[in-house]
Amino acid sequence: MVPKRLLCISPGDLGAIDVLRADMPSWQVSTVRSIDEARSALRQDAYLVGLLMHVIGSQPHLEVERFLRQHSHIQWVGVFRAEAIGAPTWRDLVADYLCDYHTLPLDTRRLVHTLGHVHGHALLRRPRPRPGTSPSALIGSCDAMLRLRSQVERMAKVDAPVLIWGESGSGKELTAQAIHRQSLRSTGPMVPINCGAIAPNLIHSELFGYERGAFTGAARDKVGLIESANGGTLFLDEIGDLPKDLQANLLRFLQDRTIIRLGSTRAIPVDVRVISASHVNLQQAVARGDFREDLYYRLSVLPVTVPALRERRDDLVELAEHFFHLYSADKSPRLKGFSSKAVEAIAAHDWPGNVRELINRVRRAMVMADGRWIEPDDLDLVMPSPPIDAVLDDARCSSERLAIRACLDRTGQNVSRAARDLGVSRTTMYRLLAKHGMRG
Repeated sequence: MVPKRLLCISPGDLGAIDVLRADMPSWQVSTVRSIDEARSALRQDAYLVGLLMHVIGSQPHLEVERFLRQHSHIQWVGVFRAEAIGAPTWRDLVADYLCDYHTLPLDTRRLVHTLGHVHGHALLRRPRPRPGTSPSALIGSCDAMLRLRSQVERMAKVDAPVLIWGESGSGKELTAQAIHRQSLRSTGPMVPINCGAIAPNLIHSELFGYERGAFTGAARDKVGLIESANGGTLFLDEIGDLPKDLQANLLRFLQDRTIIRLGSTRAIPVDVRVISASHVNLQQAVARGDFREDLYYRLSVLPVTVPALRERRDDLVELAEHFFHLYSADKSPRLKGFSSKAVEAIAAHDWPGNVRELINRVRRAMVMADGRWIEPDDLDLVMPSPPIDAVLDDARCSSERLAIRACLDRTGQNVSRAARDLGVSRTTMYRLLAKHGMRG
């Protein structure tokens, strides 16, 4: 059972808090005197419900609004003087950020009831914890993600090269980051390189660096990206886009663990763990002659596949909620989350762009939504069509209802005659009338 925990911000007299605490024996009530102290408390512990005692109308408006915007995931209740919301700025703040409020003089019993109701509502809104969840950035509890996290944990314990395969936007870099964070190299740098984003004429000097005077414009020595990852992890994203001539140089580095800067003959030892990723099938690229077979086997000592989002349907709502809170600074303060129809539309979509597409749609919806809840239109998603059986059932019911109504009208609402004309018994006729909510 989740304990009921309340964070109370009360700059003034704490006597009312003591009375409240006595009336709430099942709650853990923590009290702070300022917004700065509240920030510190929220960094240390998690709260579903917060209480603002005499904060509205007595503290700097902008400071209070900034604090509530940063912590809009908490359900806030306010207690203040009635005249405080006479000012438009405070009235808007109460409407935007507080889920309920009480005015003085305080009725403690009513407040206790409100806080209990708010806590229950917060529990309903909170994503359900699932077995096997982890604080890793690899969010999700479906079988595919549990398997991926297990692989990541095992790969992090060794130093062998890893090759990550997955569709664009599925989370290959997040997987590489998770391996790095859990490895013994976590205190060292992780240097990501997108092999397809560097101009072909620059990629050699970017990877391996160069010496002063190596070419026109080389006014000083430059450390390459591989060398800058010394002691940590080198992440080679979209390795399949690496030009063929650079593949030979990379293979030599993997074999010798040394690099030679452009314009130099001196071999520099570099200690890095190499993680590569590709959205294309490198085995097929090898078969086509686009990728060196010996390099492929060097890179794929530990292969791992990141599942596409359409294979993680059980995680869709959890991921959407995660990104909603992650980018909460972008949203209107009135926006509370996803409507049930939006959740249904998210679950029905195929997500060809994977997690990257989900992030894009959620962030756009957070900016464009007009109401308190994100709807399918805000996500630019359509509601799934009902199953054909349901459509046919609706059509049959509609035709049946029209036939009964026409027959009753023709017989002057005489149930016996209408039943005879329709070829059913009187008992069946009454059952059909009850089914369609009609009177004879």
